Amino acid sequence: MTPPSTVKVDLLLQGGHHQTVYLQSTDPLLQRLFQAVLPPSQPAQPPELFQIPLQAGHAGLCFSSQHLVGLVTEPPMYIQSALDPAPAPGVIPSPYVQMDDFLTTAEHHTLLQTAIQHESSFVPTQTTTDTPDYRQSKILPHLDRLADRVLERIEQVLPEVLKQLDLPVFRASEIETQLTSHNDGNFYKLHNDNGSPDTATRELTYVYYFYQHPKPFSGGELQVYDSKIENNFYVAADSYQTVDPRNNSIVFFLSRYMHEVLPVSCPSRTFADSRFTINGWIRR
Repeated sequence: MTPPSTVKVDLLLQGGHHQTVYLQSTDPLLQRLFQAVLPPSQPAQPPELFQIPLQAGHAGLCFSSQHLVGLVTEPPMYIQSALDPAPAPGVIPSPYVQMDDFLTTAEHHTLLQTAIQHESSFVPTQTTTDTPDYRQSKILPHLDRLADRVLERIEQVLPEVLKQLDLPVFRASEIETQLTSHNDGNFYKLHNDNGSPDTATRELTYVYYFYQHPKPFSGGELQVYDSKIENNFYVAADSYQTVDPRNNSIVFFLSRYMHEVLPVSCPSRTFADSRFTINGWIRR
Protein backbone atom coordinates (compact mmCIF):
# COMPACT_ATOMS: atom_id res chain seq x y z
CA MET A 1 0.00 0.00 0.00
CA THR A 2 1.27 3.48 -0.87
CA PRO A 3 2.13 5.41 2.32
CA PRO A 4 0.10 8.52 3.19
CA SER A 5 1.44 11.83 1.88
CA THR A 6 2.22 14.94 3.88
CA VAL A 7 -0.14 17.87 3.36
CA LYS A 8 0.82 21.48 4.07
CA VAL A 9 -2.21 23.15 5.65
CA ASP A 10 -2.52 26.92 6.17
CA LEU A 11 -5.21 27.60 8.77
CA LEU A 12 -6.95 30.91 8.03
CA LEU A 13 -8.46 32.31 11.22
CA GLN A 14 -10.68 35.29 11.99
CA GLY A 15 -8.90 38.61 12.36
CA GLY A 16 -6.44 37.88 9.56
CA HIS A 17 -4.44 35.37 11.59
CA HIS A 18 -2.99 32.24 10.02
CA GLN A 19 -0.90 29.25 11.03
CA THR A 20 0.81 26.56 8.92
CA VAL A 21 0.79 22.92 10.03
CA TYR A 22 1.82 19.72 8.31
CA LEU A 23 -0.50 16.73 8.52
CA GLN A 24 -0.64 13.26 7.03
CA SER A 25 -3.32 12.89 4.36
CA THR A 26 -4.87 10.11 6.48
CA ASP A 27 -4.89 12.14 9.72
CA PRO A 28 -8.46 12.37 11.14
CA LEU A 29 -7.64 15.93 12.20
CA LEU A 30 -7.49 16.96 8.54
CA GLN A 31 -11.00 15.62 7.93
CA ARG A 32 -12.26 17.42 11.05
CA LEU A 33 -10.78 20.70 9.79
CA PHE A 34 -12.52 20.29 6.45
CA GLN A 35 -15.80 19.57 8.20
CA ALA A 36 -15.35 22.68 10.35
CA VAL A 37 -15.26 25.04 7.35
CA LEU A 38 -18.45 23.59 5.88
CA PRO A 39 -21.74 25.33 6.71
CA PRO A 40 -23.33 23.49 9.66
CA SER A 41 -25.78 20.78 8.64
CA GLN A 42 -27.80 21.57 11.79
CA PRO A 43 -28.34 25.14 13.06
CA ALA A 44 -27.73 24.12 16.68
CA GLN A 45 -24.51 22.26 15.96
CA PRO A 46 -22.05 23.27 18.73
CA PRO A 47 -18.57 24.60 17.84
CA GLU A 48 -15.59 22.27 18.15
CA LEU A 49 -12.41 23.10 20.04
CA PHE A 50 -9.21 22.38 18.12
CA GLN A 51 -5.94 21.87 19.99
CA ILE A 52 -3.02 21.38 17.59
CA PRO A 53 0.55 20.83 18.81
CA LEU A 54 3.24 23.00 17.22
CA GLN A 55 7.06 22.98 17.24
CA ALA A 56 7.29 19.24 17.96
CA GLY A 57 5.00 19.62 20.95
CA HIS A 58 6.78 22.61 22.51
CA ALA A 59 3.85 24.89 21.67
CA GLY A 60 0.18 24.52 20.98
CA LEU A 61 -2.55 26.26 18.97
CA CYS A 62 -6.07 26.33 20.41
CA PHE A 63 -9.07 27.79 18.59
CA SER A 64 -12.78 27.25 18.14
CA SER A 65 -14.14 25.88 14.88
CA GLN A 66 -16.34 28.99 14.57
CA HIS A 67 -13.15 31.07 14.18
CA LEU A 68 -11.79 28.95 11.30
CA VAL A 69 -12.34 30.87 8.04
CA GLY A 70 -10.75 28.50 5.55
CA LEU A 71 -7.95 26.11 4.63
CA VAL A 72 -5.20 26.34 2.01
CA THR A 73 -3.71 22.91 1.24
CA GLU A 74 -0.69 21.77 -0.75
CA PRO A 75 -1.34 19.54 -2.64
CA PRO A 76 -4.90 20.76 -3.33
CA MET A 77 -7.62 18.85 -1.49
CA TYR A 78 -11.39 19.24 -1.72
CA ILE A 79 -14.44 17.93 0.10
CA GLN A 80 -18.03 17.65 -1.05
CA SER A 81 -20.45 19.76 0.95
CA ALA A 82 -23.27 18.01 2.76
CA LEU A 83 -25.48 20.91 1.64
CA ASP A 84 -25.12 20.04 -2.04
CA PRO A 85 -28.56 19.39 -3.56
CA ALA A 86 -29.87 15.95 -2.67
CA PRO A 87 -30.22 13.62 -5.65
CA ALA A 88 -33.66 12.65 -6.90
CA PRO A 89 -35.07 9.33 -5.62
CA GLY A 90 -33.33 6.41 -7.30
CA VAL A 91 -30.44 8.59 -8.49
CA ILE A 92 -26.89 7.67 -7.45
CA PRO A 93 -24.56 10.70 -7.19
CA SER A 94 -21.41 10.67 -9.32
CA PRO A 95 -18.78 12.62 -7.37
CA TYR A 96 -15.45 13.65 -8.84
CA VAL A 97 -12.16 15.03 -7.54
CA GLN A 98 -10.44 18.01 -9.17
CA MET A 99 -6.94 19.11 -8.17
CA ASP A 100 -5.45 22.44 -9.26
CA ASP A 101 -1.76 23.26 -9.93
CA PHE A 102 -1.08 19.61 -10.66
CA LEU A 103 2.29 20.22 -12.33
CA THR A 104 4.84 22.92 -11.67
CA THR A 105 4.79 25.96 -13.95
CA ALA A 106 7.93 24.72 -15.72
CA GLU A 107 6.53 21.20 -16.20
CA HIS A 108 3.27 22.60 -17.56
CA HIS A 109 5.13 24.88 -20.01
CA THR A 110 7.38 22.09 -21.25
CA LEU A 111 4.46 19.71 -21.80
CA LEU A 112 2.46 22.35 -23.69
CA GLN A 113 5.32 23.39 -25.97
CA THR A 114 6.20 19.77 -26.72
CA ALA A 115 2.59 18.95 -27.61
CA ILE A 116 2.41 21.93 -29.96
CA GLN A 117 5.67 20.88 -31.63
CA HIS A 118 4.12 17.47 -32.42
CA GLU A 119 1.19 18.96 -34.36
CA SER A 120 1.97 17.00 -37.55
CA SER A 121 1.84 13.69 -35.64
CA PHE A 122 -1.72 14.09 -34.30
CA VAL A 123 -4.41 11.94 -35.95
CA PRO A 124 -8.24 12.04 -35.78
CA THR A 125 -9.79 10.03 -32.95
CA GLN A 126 -12.07 7.06 -33.47
CA THR A 127 -14.53 5.15 -31.29
CA THR A 128 -14.81 1.40 -30.93
CA THR A 129 -18.21 1.52 -32.65
CA ASP A 130 -17.07 3.89 -35.44
CA THR A 131 -20.31 5.83 -34.95
CA PRO A 132 -20.20 8.97 -37.14
CA ASP A 133 -20.42 12.41 -35.51
CA TYR A 134 -19.95 10.89 -32.05
CA ARG A 135 -16.47 12.15 -31.32
CA GLN A 136 -14.33 14.84 -32.92
CA SER A 137 -10.80 15.43 -31.64
CA LYS A 138 -7.21 14.41 -32.34
CA ILE A 139 -4.72 12.27 -30.43
CA LEU A 140 -0.97 11.80 -30.49
CA PRO A 141 -0.51 8.04 -31.10
CA HIS A 142 3.01 7.75 -29.67
CA LEU A 143 3.75 9.74 -26.52
CA ASP A 144 7.44 8.75 -26.22
CA ARG A 145 7.48 9.36 -22.43
CA LEU A 146 5.80 12.75 -22.89
CA ALA A 147 3.27 12.02 -20.15
CA ASP A 148 5.71 10.48 -17.66
CA ARG A 149 5.56 13.35 -15.16
CA VAL A 150 1.75 13.35 -15.18
CA LEU A 151 1.73 9.60 -14.53
CA GLU A 152 4.22 9.99 -11.66
CA ARG A 153 2.00 12.60 -10.04
CA ILE A 154 -1.10 10.41 -10.52
CA GLU A 155 0.61 7.57 -8.65
CA GLN A 156 1.50 10.00 -5.84
CA VAL A 157 -2.04 11.35 -5.35
CA LEU A 158 -3.99 8.14 -6.07
CA PRO A 159 -4.41 7.11 -2.40
CA GLU A 160 -5.84 10.52 -1.55
CA VAL A 161 -8.13 10.48 -4.61
CA LEU A 162 -9.50 7.07 -3.60
CA LYS A 163 -10.08 8.35 -0.08
CA GLN A 164 -11.97 11.42 -1.30
CA LEU A 165 -14.12 9.23 -3.56
CA ASP A 166 -14.70 6.85 -0.63
CA LEU A 167 -13.18 3.92 -2.51
CA PRO A 168 -10.98 1.16 -1.07
CA VAL A 169 -7.28 1.64 -1.69
CA PHE A 170 -5.86 -0.52 -4.48
CA ARG A 171 -2.62 -0.68 -6.41
CA ALA A 172 -3.11 0.20 -10.07
CA SER A 173 -2.31 -2.71 -12.36
CA GLU A 174 -1.99 -0.33 -15.32
CA ILE A 175 -2.41 3.37 -16.05
CA GLU A 176 -3.38 3.98 -19.66
CA THR A 177 -2.77 7.38 -21.18
CA GLN A 178 -3.24 9.44 -24.33
CA LEU A 179 -2.69 13.04 -25.39
CA THR A 180 -5.80 14.60 -26.89
CA SER A 181 -6.46 17.96 -28.55
CA HIS A 182 -9.87 19.57 -28.99
CA ASN A 183 -10.13 22.50 -31.38
CA ASP A 184 -13.02 24.48 -32.87
CA GLY A 185 -16.24 22.45 -32.96
CA ASN A 186 -14.70 19.34 -31.36
CA PHE A 187 -16.68 17.30 -28.81
CA TYR A 188 -17.29 13.82 -27.40
CA LYS A 189 -20.89 12.74 -26.88
CA LEU A 190 -22.29 10.81 -23.93
CA HIS A 191 -20.34 7.62 -23.11
CA ASN A 192 -18.61 5.69 -20.36
CA ASP A 193 -15.09 4.26 -20.31
CA ASN A 194 -15.52 0.66 -19.17
CA GLY A 195 -18.52 -0.65 -21.06
CA SER A 196 -16.79 -3.39 -23.07
CA PRO A 197 -15.00 -6.63 -22.06
CA ASP A 198 -11.55 -5.23 -22.83
CA THR A 199 -12.17 -2.09 -20.73
CA ALA A 200 -14.07 -3.69 -17.83
CA THR A 201 -11.14 -3.38 -15.39
CA ARG A 202 -10.90 0.38 -15.80
CA GLU A 203 -11.69 1.76 -12.36
CA LEU A 204 -10.94 5.48 -12.65
CA THR A 205 -10.84 7.95 -15.49
CA TYR A 206 -8.55 10.97 -15.26
CA VAL A 207 -8.25 14.13 -17.37
CA TYR A 208 -5.36 16.59 -17.01
CA TYR A 209 -6.01 19.95 -18.72
CA PHE A 210 -3.30 22.16 -20.17
CA TYR A 211 -3.42 25.00 -22.67
CA GLN A 212 -2.10 28.46 -23.46
CA HIS A 213 -2.70 31.54 -21.34
CA PRO A 214 -4.79 33.57 -21.76
CA LYS A 215 -7.32 30.86 -22.53
CA PRO A 216 -7.76 30.84 -26.34
CA PHE A 217 -11.02 28.85 -26.46
CA SER A 218 -14.35 28.52 -24.69
CA GLY A 219 -16.55 25.54 -24.00
CA GLY A 220 -15.08 22.07 -23.69
CA GLU A 221 -16.54 21.51 -20.23
CA LEU A 222 -16.79 17.96 -18.94
CA GLN A 223 -20.25 16.87 -17.84
CA VAL A 224 -20.31 13.93 -15.43
CA TYR A 225 -23.81 12.46 -15.12
CA ASP A 226 -25.31 10.98 -12.00
CA SER A 227 -26.39 7.35 -12.34
CA LYS A 228 -29.50 5.23 -11.99
CA ILE A 229 -29.98 1.51 -12.46
CA GLU A 230 -32.18 0.18 -15.26
CA ASN A 231 -32.34 -3.52 -16.14
CA ASN A 232 -29.32 -4.15 -13.88
CA PHE A 233 -27.19 -1.60 -15.80
CA TYR A 234 -25.92 1.80 -14.73
CA VAL A 235 -27.32 4.50 -17.01
CA ALA A 236 -27.18 8.28 -17.00
CA ALA A 237 -29.65 10.18 -14.84
CA ASP A 238 -30.96 13.62 -15.81
CA SER A 239 -28.73 15.39 -13.27
CA TYR A 240 -25.04 16.03 -13.79
CA GLN A 241 -21.98 17.97 -12.60
CA THR A 242 -20.25 20.38 -14.97
CA VAL A 243 -16.46 20.39 -14.60
CA ASP A 244 -14.60 23.50 -15.71
CA PRO A 245 -11.45 22.51 -17.69
CA ARG A 246 -9.17 24.64 -15.54
CA ASN A 247 -5.63 25.02 -16.81
CA ASN A 248 -3.09 22.75 -15.05
CA SER A 249 -5.81 20.87 -13.16
CA ILE A 250 -6.67 17.17 -13.16
CA VAL A 251 -10.04 15.47 -12.67
CA PHE A 252 -10.71 11.93 -11.44
CA PHE A 253 -14.02 10.02 -11.54
CA LEU A 254 -15.25 6.44 -11.82
CA SER A 255 -14.90 5.06 -15.34
CA ARG A 256 -18.45 3.67 -15.26
CA TYR A 257 -19.94 7.16 -15.00
CA MET A 258 -21.59 8.45 -18.14
CA HIS A 259 -19.93 11.67 -19.26
CA GLU A 260 -19.42 13.92 -22.26
CA VAL A 261 -17.20 16.73 -23.51
CA LEU A 262 -19.19 19.78 -24.61
CA PRO A 263 -18.30 21.44 -27.93
CA VAL A 264 -15.23 23.66 -28.01
CA SER A 265 -15.22 27.08 -29.63
CA CYS A 266 -11.74 28.15 -30.79
CA PRO A 267 -12.10 31.21 -33.06
CA SER A 268 -8.50 31.12 -34.32
CA ARG A 269 -8.70 27.40 -35.21
CA THR A 270 -4.94 27.36 -34.64
CA PHE A 271 -3.67 24.04 -33.31
CA ALA A 272 -1.61 25.76 -30.61
CA ASP A 273 -4.83 27.28 -29.23
CA SER A 274 -6.41 23.86 -28.63
CA ARG A 275 -7.76 22.46 -25.38
CA PHE A 276 -5.10 19.83 -24.64
CA THR A 277 -5.46 16.93 -22.21
CA ILE A 278 -3.44 14.04 -20.92
CA ASN A 279 -6.27 11.65 -20.24
CA GLY A 280 -6.64 7.97 -19.55
CA TRP A 281 -7.73 5.21 -17.23
CA ILE A 282 -6.50 3.53 -14.06
CA ARG A 283 -7.08 -0.22 -14.09
CA ARG A 284 -7.65 -2.21 -10.93
